[in-house]
Amino acid sequence: MPALCKFSTASTSSNGVKGLFHSDQIYYQPTHGREGLRTAMSQYLQRILKLPKGKSLDLDGMVLGAGCNAVLENLCFCLTEPGDAVLLPTPYYAAFEFDLQARAALKIVPVKTMEFQSGIEASDGTISQAMYYPNSKSLDAAYAKAVEGGSKPKILLLSHPNNPLGVCYPPSVVKECIDWARAKQVHLVSDEIYAGSVYNQVNEETGEDAFHSALTLASTETSSENGLGLGPFIHFVYALSKDFALSGLRVGVAYSENEEIRLPLQKLNDLCQISSQTQLLVEEMLSSASDEDQLWATDIFLPENNGRIRSRSNMLQSVLDESGIPFLRGDSGLFLWMNFSEFLPTLAEGESEGFAESQDSMNTRERTLYLELTKEFGLLFTPGMSMRNELPGFFRCVFTAASDEEFALGLERIKTFVSAKRS
Repeated sequence: MPALCKFSTASTSSNGVKGLFHSDQIYYQPTHGREGLRTAMSQYLQRILKLPKGKSLDLDGMVLGAGCNAVLENLCFCLTEPGDAVLLPTPYYAAFEFDLQARAALKIVPVKTMEFQSGIEASDGTISQAMYYPNSKSLDAAYAKAVEGGSKPKILLLSHPNNPLGVCYPPSVVKECIDWARAKQVHLVSDEIYAGSVYNQVNEETGEDAFHSALTLASTETSSENGLGLGPFIHFVYALSKDFALSGLRVGVAYSENEEIRLPLQKLNDLCQISSQTQLLVEEMLSSASDEDQLWATDIFLPENNGRIRSRSNMLQSVLDESGIPFLRGDSGLFLWMNFSEFLPTLAEGESEGFAESQDSMNTRERTLYLELTKEFGLLFTPGMSMRNELPGFFRCVFTAASDEEFALGLERIKTFVSAKRS
């Protein structure tokens, strides 16, 4: 990335030579991150999350660690005990199962939403976006299932904007989750790693902003000079891995205003700190201004990047529309959620269609379709059942993970697949 060269040589060392380490970089650093980077990150998040004016993040509540999975795991260590339950709306990012279970030893309890959103099916019979929204009833059901299974529900984890759905939850949905969590004294963790990749900023149906951060929706009026007034149960994680395609730099951030976990969260981060040179580079990147007094990260890079993501998404949506493939109209992230259930193998004798179908039958039929797409048509999509989707035949298409030529070829292969299956 050519721009990184600019930031890596932008700082002048104590002897006036550019590109060398500052003298204080070679010593131990604050475990939760250098103050300069925490300040730059706070100001950056203030802009992309559109946090309330007149309020700012409390720097002492911010921990910068080696990637989003590291800060999320540490946050879970501070909020839970082994065997506790994490409630996770389906479908969800498959790697959460490793991130939450491998060392923290937590139990994931899926929050199934579709049976609690009756009467809002799309007019063409497909699944509407609203069918994936968690609400108090679905959360209560998951809570009860966790207790029945012997686990204490401690965390509700939201992916917002959502991976794999490629959409933002409406503010009413996020606010209902916040209110439910506070009432139940369950910790809500909002993973907003795609907050800078909201490429359709306005909801076409409502005309309102598509994305509302949980930090904004959970903010309250308090007498505290610092922070947003989140209270002890609302937490946030983010990283530069997606919005800036900088996964190799390992820069993640956790934020909490829960005073009781700040010290242990900082001490745990001692094992996954970011190198001082990387911290200084990212500080320069997030705070660098152009000649027009615009910030490079938020005013130049992100708008250009989102324009490119939007262009890819629109091309894929156009082909899916042309091919008659149902999908969710994406507004964020690097992927679309597609419904290929039309092409599933027929049900085996004795199996019922819909939610009555056995889990083994769902897995087998979707696996067969997945292998056909991959081996016979050269299309590699993420199968929905791997992300605990409630029905078979849904796939996530990551439309950014290819060159222009490869992407164009993929679009043609989708058309070829549909034509072959329907002929």
